[in-house]
Amino acid sequence: MSYSDGWAAINLEMPDRVPRTEYSAEGHWDLIKKVTGIDVDFNSNQEIKKLASKQFKKAWNYDFLWNILTYNQIFDGKYTKMGHAEYASGGVDYNNDIKLLYNNPQDALGFDPWALYGERNKSILVKDFNEHYKKSCENYSDAVNMTGIYVTCMSGLIEIFGWETMLLAAGMDSEGFGDVTNRYCSWIMQYFEALAESNAPVVMIHDDIVWTAGAFLHPDWYRKYIFPNYKKLFAPLIESGKKIIYTSDGTYTEFIDDIAQCGVNGFVMEPTTDMKYIAEKYGKTHVFIGNADTRILLSGTKEDIRGEVKRCMDIGKSCPGFFMAVGNHIPANTPVENALYYNEVYEELSRR
Repeated sequence: MSYSDGWAAINLEMPDRVPRTEYSAEGHWDLIKKVTGIDVDFNSNQEIKKLASKQFKKAWNYDFLWNILTYNQIFDGKYTKMGHAEYASGGVDYNNDIKLLYNNPQDALGFDPWALYGERNKSILVKDFNEHYKKSCENYSDAVNMTGIYVTCMSGLIEIFGWETMLLAAGMDSEGFGDVTNRYCSWIMQYFEALAESNAPVVMIHDDIVWTAGAFLHPDWYRKYIFPNYKKLFAPLIESGKKIIYTSDGTYTEFIDDIAQCGVNGFVMEPTTDMKYIAEKYGKTHVFIGNADTRILLSGTKEDIRGEVKRCMDIGKSCPGFFMAVGNHIPANTPVENALYYNEVYEELSRR
């Protein structure tokens, strides 16, 4: 791990090596056991898991730690429970508890977050962000840390309504759903204003605005309701001098320019978003993180894995703010030998 390399890249000062981060690998217990020598699996106690994950991140040189504070817990239990498919080691994240907040999409169009959730105490929000950031720094003093918001706009609406109700409401009345979006953003602004006053110099802003096929609503709707709200939400962060790193799953290539115009400093993306376009247009002015394809680690040959790492390096290595990462996680079913070889090739090619 290297705070200096990560911080240099965040500030577009070309470090001697391409820094990196990863997602979910710190919960791949077979991989962690192989790398660290610590006897750990999904049944181990939390202290052993925490120690092993920490040692793994150090061994794999995480220079930047993706981290946010505000998930759906800020909705006080008043949101849709969509369940969760098995993903983590041992299937510990499987959840078949499903419950809708709104059974009728027409009712969803009347959603008023101020009435449902109420006003927040700003000083408490700032304190929470500061404590979250401080704890991360204490755990990983030798990497760039952050805090941030997961439920920025679209992701908040997905959590509140669930996919089916949300899409039905948007399809029934796109302008009415736009009004819902505006009301939600007026409420979540409380968190952005608090985040702007926090001590974290780098903040993560997450919002899943698309899926793998791209936009799931008409692009004009995004440009009328999502990006104008982004500009309002991000304004206090920009004014406070924060470095804003933006994450969306799926394929947001068609919206890269829109997101850039909202004032972000960096992009986190999955492999289906065009990293080459980002590098060519924003590679000297923005951070970008990604975007090796986890499917190649899952089932590819060594030649395939080397080719994928080389693809990413060929795109990003000449850009000062490039971080290497597997763009859609390294889950627990990734063959250990493939993950180890991926890291070997990364280390080989990371020197500039």
